[in-house]
Amino acid sequence: MRAHRVGAAVIAVAAMTAGLTACSGGSDKFVVGIKFDQPGLGQKQPDGSFKGFDVDVAKYVAKELGYKDDQIQFKEAISANRESFIQQGQVNIVAATYSITDDRKKKVGFAGPYLVTGQDILTRADDTTINSVDDLKTKKVCGAQGSSSPKRLVDKFGDAWKSQYLTEQQGYGACLPLLENKQVDAISTDATILAGFATQSPGKFRLVGKPFSEEKYGIGVKLEDKETREKINKAVEKMFQDGSWKKAVDANFGEFGKFFTTPPAIERY
Repeated sequence: MRAHRVGAAVIAVAAMTAGLTACSGGSDKFVVGIKFDQPGLGQKQPDGSFKGFDVDVAKYVAKELGYKDDQIQFKEAISANRESFIQQGQVNIVAATYSITDDRKKKVGFAGPYLVTGQDILTRADDTTINSVDDLKTKKVCGAQGSSSPKRLVDKFGDAWKSQYLTEQQGYGACLPLLENKQVDAISTDATILAGFATQSPGKFRLVGKPFSEEKYGIGVKLEDKETREKINKAVEKMFQDGSWKKAVDANFGEFGKFFTTPPAIERY
């Protein structure tokens, strides 16, 4: 009889533990890596919520995959840790201004692209000396560690330019005060990122408006997870077709939305 009571108690404790685990979320959470410091794309608000085009895309995709809003968890991803987050399983997806490149496709899988932009230049509004990428040859430029944007400039101008003129921070948000305080002359990365920052400080900065690359934003998943990648591709296509994509563009890019009027073609590989 004693053994029976002990066994029943063990079963009860196990059931209670299982119930607590289920309530805590556990594997029911859909974890998304996004930027926390990029206005218009991925930004953490003072109340703890998240806002931006990448956020809207991630929420739409999560919903199409069967997750509710309260199951979505945003985790801060910086340019330098996006691959490791995916490879180590710290996130389900990354939607963080994540340009699809051949090198990255060797490490992670990509769905999309869901937006196409280009590398551009942000300067102070009163600086008229920078009007194209060639003008950066003798200018101090800020970029983000792990981003493909600084590498493109180094490939163009060389390692000597890098050691003399390039400053790299953990994120582009950290570049903005350096530009404002004249510690650097320009920030160079995707036009969408720069536009987001410019709209936060009207009159202080100028977007040159001459992109010199093509950046295709993709949603990163594990390299071998082709099934999830295709599900996300279908979700993104649906977002293009039902008007949600255009609505997100207008809501997050304001006057700069005119540069992103047509959804890109999904690339399956």
